[in-house]
Amino acid sequence: MGREAYWAEDPSELLLVKPGFKLATAATDASPGFDGDKAAGQAALAEGALVLADLQERLFANHQVGEDGRRILLVLQAMDTAGKGGIVKHVVGAVDPQGVQLAAFKKPTDEELAHDFLWRVRKQVPGAGKLGVFDRSHYEDVLIGRVRELAPPEEIERRYGAINEFEAELADAGTTIIKVMLHISSEEQKARLLDRLERPEKHWKFNPGDIDERMLAPKYQEAYQIAFDRTATPIAPWYVIPADRKWYARLAVQQLLIQAFEAMHLDWPKPDYDVETEKARLIAS
Repeated sequence: MGREAYWAEDPSELLLVKPGFKLATAATDASPGFDGDKAAGQAALAEGALVLADLQERLFANHQVGEDGRRILLVLQAMDTAGKGGIVKHVVGAVDPQGVQLAAFKKPTDEELAHDFLWRVRKQVPGAGKLGVFDRSHYEDVLIGRVRELAPPEEIERRYGAINEFEAELADAGTTIIKVMLHISSEEQKARLLDRLERPEKHWKFNPGDIDERMLAPKYQEAYQIAFDRTATPIAPWYVIPADRKWYARLAVQQLLIQAFEAMHLDWPKPDYDVETEKARLIAS
């Protein structure tokens, strides 16, 4: 049974943040549009990996030998443990790494803080022919920035407009933008954090600050809602993906990426030489 057979409805429509969307009532443990169970999801993910790898290579190849300047940017946002790393490893990790540009945005350095908040982000915009991934992003500056009051209120307000202008510039330059928020429940997050504490091989993933951030979950939910309301646009849509089931979150992101690549109608680039002539030369060599 192919991966497409399990999708009863288009997940891009079901997961899209539309006017009136409320994060507070959004499910965290559902699998919108997918009819199968975990085993079916894992099988579909494996099949989709082959499709995604093929499409990503076509985009990369078209830029390498031509003038195709298009690229895709996947923005991943989430609370701790929601699965951003799993998306990078199990979804993006299935494609040729030379066609991937990954940027993980941590706490800003002193040099970065001396510039506008988009300064460090602009330097990581994916090049033509690339699949770019932002593990956290410019949205941290209106999420933790808002919750932790790291900037004056008027500066936080300015940033929403700056983000929209920045993303419009990217779209105008040929970038397909997919913004994903992995939505995890408080209970599932607690279980995953506890798992990190109980397993020595996962201690490196735990940060005591994760618990402090967890205590601020209601404020983060409000900050995310404002970000959705202010920055969900047709050229840079937001998708909220239930993340309690890791297999579904990975599968949904993979499907969003496949659809974005398919919308480009990518063919393999045509050679600028005569294939039969070169075959004959090679055989005679």
